[in-house]
Amino acid sequence: MTEAEAREQLDAHVCEIIEWHFNPETGSPFWLEKAQSFNFDPRKDVKCFDDLKKFEHFEDEWLRGGPIRRWVPKAYENEKVYVFETGGTTGIPKSRAVVNDHWIDYENFSDTLPDEHFPKGGNWLMLGPSGPRRLRLAVEHLCQHRGGICFCVDLDPRWVVKLIKRGNMAEMEAYRDHVIDQAVTVLSAGHDIKCMFTTPKLLEALAMRLMEDGTSIKEQGITGIFSGGTEFTPQWYRFAMEELIEGVYMTPTYGNTLMGLACSKPFDPADEYKISYHAPQPRAVIEVVDFDDYNKLVGYGETGRVKLTTLTKELFVPGFMERDEGEREKPCEPYPWDGVSGVRPYHEFATTTTVGVY
Repeated sequence: MTEAEAREQLDAHVCEIIEWHFNPETGSPFWLEKAQSFNFDPRKDVKCFDDLKKFEHFEDEWLRGGPIRRWVPKAYENEKVYVFETGGTTGIPKSRAVVNDHWIDYENFSDTLPDEHFPKGGNWLMLGPSGPRRLRLAVEHLCQHRGGICFCVDLDPRWVVKLIKRGNMAEMEAYRDHVIDQAVTVLSAGHDIKCMFTTPKLLEALAMRLMEDGTSIKEQGITGIFSGGTEFTPQWYRFAMEELIEGVYMTPTYGNTLMGLACSKPFDPADEYKISYHAPQPRAVIEVVDFDDYNKLVGYGETGRVKLTTLTKELFVPGFMERDEGEREKPCEPYPWDGVSGVRPYHEFATTTTVGVY
């Protein structure tokens, strides 16, 4: 697909999603009510992606509190609905109502995984957040979709963040050790686990524990690791590949409850372990925009804030300003649309952001 074809596909998809969410027969109650205050008609006036600038930027406060069913499109009102949370260390967390999106996102992501490292039928270890987070069910579905059985640990990242904010590092380390104990137990139980999802900090902790025990992640049978988070920097990537998991394949990802998963550009040693992420267009779009004008893209290689637009039949989110910044990257093969590299906490929030297990 060329860049022009990708843009044409995106524009057509935008029209389909707008018609769906603002049609009284299929739309979500939130947007049908919100449209009454617009000075334009989305179904008539939005004809391409650029027309989404007619909407005000999405306020994350809209996702805090209920009723949660205002986000469920009328077309899905009789379907089984999941709710996933993000944030919530203090105050009311942001919530997303989901029917099938988490399955779809991870099945699409599955198509990007090399079978030689993530073997079909291989069992997985999910070493990451549990509870009300979509990762728990989504990674398990990814494993099952590929024919395996998923083993999970019990992990509450909100508790980790609270301990860090209190400065109670001894208890935080004890909780981390408790989580790693669970992972080591699963790996030692003869379940023939081949693949793993985890976060950079937990991967490092697990690798160090196994080294202390005289073994390694590779020796435990792991052949493929899917990991993500703002701690996944080029420096850490090189450290992990050379010191922690030598001989094991790892794919970086950037994702969240609203976007799904942005895959990384294929690894190129000439790039000095540079990690560029590309959103799963047309279901989600990432833009890197000017810090002072969120409707203006920065130049390629320039730094800006990450702006997310979600475009699925279950959720329409125009212009959500992420708590991240990075550099705008050019389209590449196999992703003929913009990407972002150097993802890190937005500098205005960085001093107040507690990373926790990520």
